[in-house]
Order: sequence, then structure tokens, then C-alpha cells
Amino acid sequence: MYLLTNGRIVTEEGILQEYDLLIEDDVIRKIAERGSVRTIGVEKIDVKGSYIAPGFVDVHSDYIENMASPRPTSIMDFNISLREAEKVLLNNGITTMFHSLSFYGLDLFENKPVRKRENVIKLMDVINKTHNEKHLIRHRFHARVEIDSIDEVENIKNYIKEGNVHLLSFMDHTPGQGQYSDIDTYRKILKGYKNVSDSEIDDMVEARRNKTTITVDVMKEMAELAKERNIAIASHDDDSVEKIEFVEELGATISEFPITMDVASAAQEKGMLTIAGAPNVLLGKSHAGNLSAAEAIKEKCIDILCSDYYPAAMLHSIFKLNENYDIDLCEAFKYVTINPAKAVKMDNVIGSIKEGKKADLLIIEKLDKVPVITSVFVDGKLMSRINYRV
Repeated sequence: MYLLTNGRIVTEEGILQEYDLLIEDDVIRKIAERGSVRTIGVEKIDVKGSYIAPGFVDVHSDYIENMASPRPTSIMDFNISLREAEKVLLNNGITTMFHSLSFYGLDLFENKPVRKRENVIKLMDVINKTHNEKHLIRHRFHARVEIDSIDEVENIKNYIKEGNVHLLSFMDHTPGQGQYSDIDTYRKILKGYKNVSDSEIDDMVEARRNKTTITVDVMKEMAELAKERNIAIASHDDDSVEKIEFVEELGATISEFPITMDVASAAQEKGMLTIAGAPNVLLGKSHAGNLSAAEAIKEKCIDILCSDYYPAAMLHSIFKLNENYDIDLCEAFKYVTINPAKAVKMDNVIGSIKEGKKADLLIIEKLDKVPVITSVFVDGKLMSRINYRV
């Protein structure tokens, strides 16, 4: 058992001071006025005014790809990759990670062998093996289905039935819509991935536009399988109100990276939770020239922040929203804790500091105005402690 004292406890309702938090087994057993909780047989930890916050829930990140393939042609051992990745994720406060891996048909950006089908399957298997092995954080699999991945449909259905998928999203990276609605931006990004001429890009774009895609009926079948198993469904890069209406019919409850504020608002009006990238907050803009996450949050159009590709952004975006955009700090924490937990239907056990919930907790200090995580608890176990020195 642990007793955390002398901290600022970040709850859904506000930030508590002069309170202690008792961890017993894997849960938060008690939150009470300082000094009122028994301490016999309990390890007392004085956090010296630091924040005591819920562990972060990251519902969209392809960081594992970077660990598994740090260079385009280099494929590392996947078991090692996941073990090394979770060390980084843990110390960036991410206690529950939905690893986002994609099933593509024709992927024009595919410059990494790690994105080939056989490697996606291997990574999925490694992720799911962690449930029955020693591990640091809670690993989950977010299956991203490109609408031209026709050959993978039956396989994905089986993965869902077998319990290997924990979040399902549909995406369409056709040039001229969604994330790549600006063709010039698409060209620029594609050239960053491949050494190709303008005419070769024209041919690629045309091939992509003429691809055969999964039918609406098949998408509905996949979505139904997910819903039967209480798996949340997301839509990716929504760029119109019409698309929001369509994905709502599929059963989507999450809109990932809506392109404009109008679309984000439309998704919320349909009861969907909206996601933006935490790196977008740090950069002040989308890397693809789309919606500004911070501005959308100010307008209350975004509900969730994910790390996307940069785990450290989860922590730093919270404090930047508070300090640069005047977002209440307690509210800022919700974008990476309880809101994503609600999106993936795990808010009954994780995502906030409440008696009876899992003790996934972070101790956050400020060093020269920079937030740093010094201790991480997962399931009530102290998994990491870092001591800064002069």
C-alpha cells in the first residue's frame, strides 16, 4: 500500500489540496483530508506539492512503428521494440496505449517494410501477448482499416472475433479529400517519402483515385462485429458534414482529426467524441495544414488529444493549453485522461482519480516551468521513479 501526501490531486471536479490518496492493491482505496488516513503498514510518499494526476490514455499513436523500424529498411525484433517503446511511453505518463497499426490496400507513402501486412500481424500478436506476460503499461490494438484494403476484410473480421482488436477505425487517404484535401500539400508530403517526379506523382494520384474500395455493406458488417463486442468505432480525417452523417450510420462514436471546426462541431452534435493530435498543440498547427487543435479546443470543438507520433506531447500539451491558451488546468487534463477513456469505453475503471478506480497515477513536478513526470503507478504498482539532481 502507498499513501500519497502533500500533493495537488487532479480529479474530474477540480484540483484538491490538503488531501491524501491511499493506494491499496490495484485501486485508489481512499481520498481523504490530510492526516485522516491510517498509515500503519503503508509506504508514505511525500510528493512535495507536485500534481497527482491520472495516467494518460492514448487512443491513437503509431509510435511503435518508429521503434520497430527506426530506418526505412531496418526492422528490429518486435518483442524488443515493444519492450523499449513501453519504457518511453510509461515515463511520458501513458499508462494505457492503443497502438495504431494500419491495414492498407495501395499505400503510396509506404516507405517502411514495417507497414507490410505480415509485419502488422506480427506486431498485433506481440501487443496482445502482453496481456498474459510481464509488462509496464496497458497495451491495446487499434486496427486502422483503409477503405481499399479489400483483401484484408475477412482477416480483420476474424481478428475482431478473436478479441485481438480493441478499437476499430475506418480511413480514406484518397488525394483531394480528408487529410489530403489540398493536392499541393499531398504532393509535398509524398515527395518527402519518395524520390519521385511530378509526372510520377500524377500517375500515383490517379491510381489512388481509381482504386476499388470496401463496400458500404462490408463496412457495416465489420462495424456490427465490433459493436457486438463493445469495441468503439472511429472515423478518420472527416472532412464534411455528409461524411459525419455516413459514419454515424456505421456506428462510429469517435471522429479522429476532423479537418475543420464545422465538421468537428457536426460530429459533436451527433454525440461523437472528437480527437486532435497533441503535437498539433505544441506546434500551433496541423503538420498537414488542417485544423489547429488549440483553437478548436478554445472553441470547444475537440474532446481528446492523442500523442499521434510524439509521446511527450501528451504531458506538454496540457500545460501549454493552460499557460498559453487560458484553458483551466483541470479541464486540460481531461483531454488525455477521462475523455479518451470514455471514447474507448474504459472510463468505469481508468481515466480519472476516484475511489474504486484503477490506481494509474502520475506524479508531475515543474522544473524551471517545464512539467516532468517523476513517478508512475500502474494498477497500484510503482512502475517508475525518476530523481532529478543538481
